Amino acid sequence: MTAEHEPRCPVVGFDHNSREHAADPVASYRALRNTHPVAWTESNGGYWILSDYQSVFEAARDDDVFSSARSSAGGEGLTVVIPKTPMHLHIPIELDPPVFRSYRKIINALTAPAAIAHMTDKIEYYCTWFVDRVIEQGECDFTDIIGVPAIVTIDWLGLPLDEWARYAWAHQATLARPRDSDDFKKATQVELPRLAEQMRQTISARHAHPQDDVISILLAQEVDGRPFTEDEVFSVIDLLIAGGTVTTSNLVAQSLIWLYQHPDVRQRLIDQPDLIDRAVEEFLRYFSPTQALARTIIQDVDFHGCQMKAGDRALLAWSSANRDESGGFSDPDQIDIDRWPNRHMSFGVGVHRCAGSHLGRAIGRRMLREVLARMPDYVIDLDAAVPYPNQGANSGYISVPATFTPGPRVLPADALISRP
Repeated sequence: MTAEHEPRCPVVGFDHNSREHAADPVASYRALRNTHPVAWTESNGGYWILSDYQSVFEAARDDDVFSSARSSAGGEGLTVVIPKTPMHLHIPIELDPPVFRSYRKIINALTAPAAIAHMTDKIEYYCTWFVDRVIEQGECDFTDIIGVPAIVTIDWLGLPLDEWARYAWAHQATLARPRDSDDFKKATQVELPRLAEQMRQTISARHAHPQDDVISILLAQEVDGRPFTEDEVFSVIDLLIAGGTVTTSNLVAQSLIWLYQHPDVRQRLIDQPDLIDRAVEEFLRYFSPTQALARTIIQDVDFHGCQMKAGDRALLAWSSANRDESGGFSDPDQIDIDRWPNRHMSFGVGVHRCAGSHLGRAIGRRMLREVLARMPDYVIDLDAAVPYPNQGANSGYISVPATFTPGPRVLPADALISRP
């Protein structure tokens, strides 16, 4: 038996993309974490699952062993998911140091707290605009009015604003719909290629005529002494869209459901909105919108007593690590909006920690403030709420129908999508 076919140990029956896992991801990971926190599964071509805080923390910080770089190991496609999905190269998340740092320092300048502070007016405008669309009706689907992250991202980047919903749907379907579903096929075979062409056309147009947007800023940068190429800008933009159109919306949807189920906490946040900032950190820990990301093992290693081989794939389960009491979380299966410090891993750990974390936090906080202030008595039809059929990469909902006492608009009735 060759080394690459040697049996891995321990072996568990686990598939984070299965319907069984999607039915209760928390329990699924808990059972794994309590028995074999580092284990091998034969599902999806075989991969290691790291589910406890310590193993996830160590692996995420060890780029010499757990590589994020795109390779043919485990198939072709986006390397940070298992199984790999057909998608363009994403810079810098699919790069390793040292080349990673040349790109990341440019992106950091765009997503640092000081830079995000200048987007406050834009975020507030769109939060108000989305709620205005339904506030007079007294009913809505929360998944329709929490599109703020998608529209802010598309606006910020400089892509056509009237296409924001198409970008959001295509990326959500790629990550959260079953691979044999019509939605997944439409997203990957029709929508994403069409949007990719639109992105390339926009990048070329900005190259010729720069504007005040991220695409133009990136095109003006240099990497290791040479200009940023249009292909590289495309790779960065595609990654920012993938991260900015789905995760924060999922966080807010799940938080609103939980607050409906816990009216005492909801009232506390209504009465004391200054508590929302810390509450969002706890919601991030508890719901972990990005459930897990993958790495490729690039050298043989004994890791927590398991013999891992070069070419093996590994899943780093942030959501499971966030529920591990050994990570410093007392009563980890309970939400405590006063929890502090809160060293959750929802934005990752190490050099690949999410560059958009500050923007995601800013949008999530404002969205919750807007809903709690203007729809304080909302009621969710829990029986009609539809979760993602696949909770492997992202947790969230397709539909969250709600009713509330109608209220007045804030913006003029003819207010349109704009770039404030």
